[in-house]
Amino acid sequence: MGEKHIVRFEPVGIEIEVDEDQNVLRAAAEQGIMLMHGCKEGQCSSCKSFILEGDDIELDRYSTFALPDYEKEEGYTLLCRAHVYEDVTIELLNYDEEMIRSGLPIQEGVAEVVSNDPVTHDMRHLVLRLVEPAEIKFFPGQYMDIAIPDTEEVRSFSMANTSSRESGQLEFVIKVYPDGLFSHFLDKKLQVGDRLDLSGPFGVFTLREGDNDLIFVGGGAGMAPILSLLRTLAERGIDRKATFFYGARGQRDLCFESELRELERKLPRFRYLPALSEPSDDGGWNGETGLITDVVKRHAENLAGSHAYVCGPPPMVEAAVPLLATLGVEEKRIYFDKFTTTGEPEQ
Repeated sequence: MGEKHIVRFEPVGIEIEVDEDQNVLRAAAEQGIMLMHGCKEGQCSSCKSFILEGDDIELDRYSTFALPDYEKEEGYTLLCRAHVYEDVTIELLNYDEEMIRSGLPIQEGVAEVVSNDPVTHDMRHLVLRLVEPAEIKFFPGQYMDIAIPDTEEVRSFSMANTSSRESGQLEFVIKVYPDGLFSHFLDKKLQVGDRLDLSGPFGVFTLREGDNDLIFVGGGAGMAPILSLLRTLAERGIDRKATFFYGARGQRDLCFESELRELERKLPRFRYLPALSEPSDDGGWNGETGLITDVVKRHAENLAGSHAYVCGPPPMVEAAVPLLATLGVEEKRIYFDKFTTTGEPEQ
């Protein structure tokens, strides 16, 4: 381990110690401080912040789409890539005062594979049972890092369940990509009884308190954290108006349909609206068609006062976030997880 330095976050007035070998985001997470972030790989810019004091900061490799050179020269940085070598003060540009002090310190764990079943032609429902520790506390909507055996790589996946307290289990919905490192392992090698190393929880895609209407927009494996939040509403008997817009190409891409329809029965003000963008080969489909953002536009003309949660492939998120803002959702009330592919970052 290297030397430790003080990082002060403004305007919230929080100070943490950061080891030189850690990035700032990771150090904060280990101390239970929930800073806004997305990919943790320097690609999405969710953790972009501004350096108020201090010069001795170095960045791991990152994408210049997330932090252009001119912004770096002006003093902006990415907390998920930043290592500090002196005391610094950083201005948070994107933060949630309700969440920042309510974090759970991350834990290391080992889990055993209970099941690894297909839920569509290219998505798996992976269920793990915690071995050590027996429980990891997390907020519904958060995610874990899972290490890929025999490599130094980890991948991040959102939990679909709401707690590990009673069952000791963690559930994930994972898309299988033809050339994906974890996908190949999941598809070809992972067996029931195998053990995986993991750490977490991470993420701020969590249910905010209040009686505001809820809008969920998802696609692909974005089903997982949204399903966790919907299950939370049902478990806690929370009666809020909620709509889940889920986009898929064809009917074979839909999953958890029976449970979502059951949730409609349990939650009187919840509505599930799946839409197919390529329904031509799906005879008998009587539901919504088109891009999911078009469906949102047709059914949600005025969303003032709503809280919105968006999770799925980057193009969907990039289209949905500005649309929700134009429909009246405050930008600070649009929470999103954007899945990034594992590519070589630029610097």
